[in-house]
Amino acid sequence: MNTICAISTPAGVGGIAVIRVSGPDAIAVCSSIFRSKRSLKEFESHTAHYGTILDADGNDIDDCVVTTFIAPHSFTGEDTVEIACHGSIYIQQSIIKSLVKAGCRMAEPGEFTKRAFLNGKMDLVKAEAVADLISSSNAAAHKVALNQMRGGISSELEILRSKLLDFTSLLELELDFSEEDVEFANRGQMLELLDTIKCKIEYLTKSFDAGNAIKNGVGVAIVGETNAGKSTLLNLLVGEDRAIVSDVHGTTRDTIEDTTTIDGYLFRFIDTAGIRETSDKIENIGIKRSLQTIEKANVVLWVIDCKSVNEHIDWMAGKIVPLCKERSLVLVFNKTDLLPDDEIPTLENLFSDIDAPHICISAKQGTGVDTLKQQLISAAHLDSVQGDVVITNMRHYEALCNALRAIERIKNGLNAGLSGELVSMDLHDCLDALGSITGQIHSQDVLNNIFSKFCIGK
Repeated sequence: MNTICAISTPAGVGGIAVIRVSGPDAIAVCSSIFRSKRSLKEFESHTAHYGTILDADGNDIDDCVVTTFIAPHSFTGEDTVEIACHGSIYIQQSIIKSLVKAGCRMAEPGEFTKRAFLNGKMDLVKAEAVADLISSSNAAAHKVALNQMRGGISSELEILRSKLLDFTSLLELELDFSEEDVEFANRGQMLELLDTIKCKIEYLTKSFDAGNAIKNGVGVAIVGETNAGKSTLLNLLVGEDRAIVSDVHGTTRDTIEDTTTIDGYLFRFIDTAGIRETSDKIENIGIKRSLQTIEKANVVLWVIDCKSVNEHIDWMAGKIVPLCKERSLVLVFNKTDLLPDDEIPTLENLFSDIDAPHICISAKQGTGVDTLKQQLISAAHLDSVQGDVVITNMRHYEALCNALRAIERIKNGLNAGLSGELVSMDLHDCLDALGSITGQIHSQDVLNNIFSKFCIGK
């Protein structure tokens, strides 16, 4: 296997940069361009040393700190050297050039992590979690990625696979004694185990929606009639004046998007054009985009002006509610500061036939917004996620769905009295589906697709 090198820190100028070298000749290559009191070959693993990196002609490039990691005690499982140099782009490129001339080749995207997987330093779930950890933009995404990198999902799946393997072995043992008509695998116990495993996998698949929202952010569409206070609410939620606020109807003609975190969760708020009947062609384009935004959101905030609940409300409900069958709808009664308290219950009764929570706020004064934020977490089902084992990866979700379908086939086969040979085939399908998540069963195409999405240097 070749010795590879790459800059592991972000592109650009900084105080320091780190260049990583990994492979069978990592120590020898770096020794040839590193001048210090002792040779790198004499250094113990996990020790850092000061010296000078040289170019191919023996000229000084930079004074650096070089850290050695001797196989198998390294991230990749190979001999690895990390060079910490000054963050000049010229210095970084000069060191890379010197390494390549000394025998390295440039690393491909994700190749260091791919080697860690191939060398048994981590399974595929942990490897993918490395990329998620690097890209995590909020506390919740960081927590989930860190848990996955430390084996949270892997350990859960290994327990399930281990139990299934035991029964698979017993079924296949029966095939060796088929002429004697004996059963080593208790069918009743197997059905009970399958129900237990099915419940666990179903929990994991159900966590995907919340996991995807944690990883990519919860999309929240802010919709309603013109001049209902949608833009004021967006500005309040994100903490800055992102949208123009005006008493003139139809001010917002296009969608305006911004993000913020609530209790560690990332939310993507989209302010939309006010929905109303109009002959204005440009405004109608904005209204069409508003309705399209609803279909892409996880949560829909229907902002209603308390002072202007009129005959158009049924028309509005007909436009908004049918689009929210597969997403959470929250009714937000705005401008409550302009309405007597005793009229608010009457207002809520007008919408009692809509199955959605009601929140009363004043976006202008900021009242009720904390309650709305907690309702957003609930509407996105983030508070239903128990523990740290959450599915955030579509590949994992699809594999779990395949495992569930295999379990159904196994149960149907057992109940129908099918032979152990046929049941064993479905058991292997289930095992393969679970094994594909951690990489125990994998193809080169899958690996190439996964690691090509990593940054170079990781």
